[in-house]
Amino acid sequence: MAVGPSSRVPGKTMVHREQRFADQEIDMTSNPLEYSVFIAEPIPQNTTERVPNGDRRMFSPLSITMISGQTDAVLVDPPLTIDQAEAVGQWVASTGKNLTHIVATHGHGDHWFTANVLAERFHSHVVAAAGTITQMHRNVAMRPGFWDRLFPDQIPDTPVTAITPPGNRLTLEGHDLHIVEVGHSDTDDTSVVHVPDLQLVVAGDVIYNGVHQYLVESADGGRDAWRKAIDLVEKLHPRWIVAGHKNKELDDDAVRTIAATRGYLDTVDALVPEHDTALSFFRAMLERYPQLLNPGALWGGAQALYK
Repeated sequence: MAVGPSSRVPGKTMVHREQRFADQEIDMTSNPLEYSVFIAEPIPQNTTERVPNGDRRMFSPLSITMISGQTDAVLVDPPLTIDQAEAVGQWVASTGKNLTHIVATHGHGDHWFTANVLAERFHSHVVAAAGTITQMHRNVAMRPGFWDRLFPDQIPDTPVTAITPPGNRLTLEGHDLHIVEVGHSDTDDTSVVHVPDLQLVVAGDVIYNGVHQYLVESADGGRDAWRKAIDLVEKLHPRWIVAGHKNKELDDDAVRTIAATRGYLDTVDALVPEHDTALSFFRAMLERYPQLLNPGALWGGAQALYK
């Protein structure tokens, strides 16, 4: 989850696609897989409060990933709002693929609140790891005080219908997709989707890519736990990583995105003891990372860390 503004990206939804294939030594001529990414652009929050740098509060860009075979497909991390779900639905329908499953990587509502809308449209099954399902219920409970306050009348009904597939594994036209539980990252009980035949990890919020990281739940050992989650992703040896929040201008290179996500946490650890206030820390982080989208997510994290 990443709450806050982005001054670089317009507040509208648009499509961004990327396709990657596994290394040439893997036979991809029979039932090949590919992946594509839909970027839901930042949308405004229902608040007049501004971030200290003057930006309007917006929600971070969301990455929705479709892993496709010749006829079937799996969608990972459906978006937040009704309008975003309609746009994603049109995108999926335009491919002509049979959407068999929808996967949520973690419980934050921006990664699954429209799962049932899309599941009903495409007659798909919603799946998630057991810990993620627990956190999905938690996010439903906090809807009135958080999600609906930020996005009134924009979120559909959100019953938790996800089930955990046997062995946390799906099969797509003979290729295995593994839901790998990695523990705490930017929230509790997170997971990633590993597609070995694409050398791909769809990382949810374990890895970020060109966007300020959500630090609200990172205190009291949370950042150390997050590093362990990153280590688990690295051990999967991906070539490509789709981050749950990414700058659409950036590629999905795994080495770069892992290093950047780790480096951001290291910078937080270095700067927190050097600054006495949330505002001072916020400004220092902006100086270090002027290129990252969504400084509002950073401001929310700073307030939580100095509460």
